[in-house]
Amino acid sequence: MRTLHEIRTFPPAIRLLLINQFGVNTGFYLLIPYLAVHLGEDLGMSAAVVGIVLGVRNLSQQGLFLIGGSAADRLGARGVVIAGCAVRTVGFALFALGDGLAVLLAASVLSGLAGALFNPAVRTYLAQEAGGRKAEAFALFNVFATTGALVGPLLGSVLLLVDFRASALTAAGIFALLTVAQALVLPARPVPPSAGGVLADWREVVGNRAFLAFSLAMVGMFTLENQLYLLLPDGVRRATGWDGAAGLVFLVGTLANLALQLRLTRALKEHRARAVGAGLALMGLAFLPPMLVSGAAPHLWHAVPVLAGVLLLYVGIMVAQPFVMELVPGFGRPELTGTYFGIFYMVSGIAAAVGNTVVGWAMDAGDEHGTAWLPWAFCVLCGLASAAGVTWLRRLGALPARAVTVGAVA
Repeated sequence: MRTLHEIRTFPPAIRLLLINQFGVNTGFYLLIPYLAVHLGEDLGMSAAVVGIVLGVRNLSQQGLFLIGGSAADRLGARGVVIAGCAVRTVGFALFALGDGLAVLLAASVLSGLAGALFNPAVRTYLAQEAGGRKAEAFALFNVFATTGALVGPLLGSVLLLVDFRASALTAAGIFALLTVAQALVLPARPVPPSAGGVLADWREVVGNRAFLAFSLAMVGMFTLENQLYLLLPDGVRRATGWDGAAGLVFLVGTLANLALQLRLTRALKEHRARAVGAGLALMGLAFLPPMLVSGAAPHLWHAVPVLAGVLLLYVGIMVAQPFVMELVPGFGRPELTGTYFGIFYMVSGIAAAVGNTVVGWAMDAGDEHGTAWLPWAFCVLCGLASAAGVTWLRRLGALPARAVTVGAVA
């Protein structure tokens, strides 16, 4: 009830952005988790070709975040958000309509480009519309995103009973509806003219050492958050011997978000910088309970420590993430909010890719050498190292002292 009341206190534009993020994650997760199976089993492609198709999507998104952020600054966040959803509509429709490698690669590029456009743009728009209530807005954003990440795979598994094309067309339809809704509801805001060129904007942001240090310190957050899709589902399946146990990871997260996110954000609002460090530390420590049963014989009760770790990880994300999103615009001029988010997400995308590679290597090494604790220990160290980095920056006074109002609406 408190969550619904909080939603009503925001203007219609923010409410649509929240629904938009639920729809974005629902559409994304009802399709992408099943794409590799479709390419390999339905279309008979080799593992190498499957890897190329998936890798092209990731590369096009991570490599173009900066373009999307700059476009939001130069052209206005509203238009870039709408364009991103429209492009993803086309990309997901191509997955349904084409079986050839050229068409699939085009679909991967378009779906990745779409994410590079609307991910920084939607956060820029949210920061502009929320004014002094950015932390609460990003907390709600997290709730809707997590709920979509639960609903998407469930809906996708049902649609796959028909076929993969049904999933792809449904995902494309969701993004088409979001595109129309945004075009009708999101108000256009004037875009302040920029004195310099795009390269000058990039140089200014990259030259902000405090921001770059903060972005690097946050590598741990994105690496550990990605383990919700790699290490933790694998861990709970191994611990219980039940494949369906992986779904409990997202169920726990959704329920925790609905119950705790706003309460935690409100309680910690006066301690933003400390909350970020504390949240990162909790995220690291979340991997200790699952490590206790790693390598043990499967037993249903072994789900308890793994899910306890999942809950602790989500709590850490809930503590840190809204304030991280609130701090990013505070490092520079309001006119460059999109560029700051673009570079921040470009760094995070690279970090997540590298982190997943290391965790995957540690999982393989643990299986080979009987050291099942290895990936869990790496994640613990990763979270604590990031927490130490943010704490060091806070003590140096390198973090924004307070949240700034970005493009407040008159």
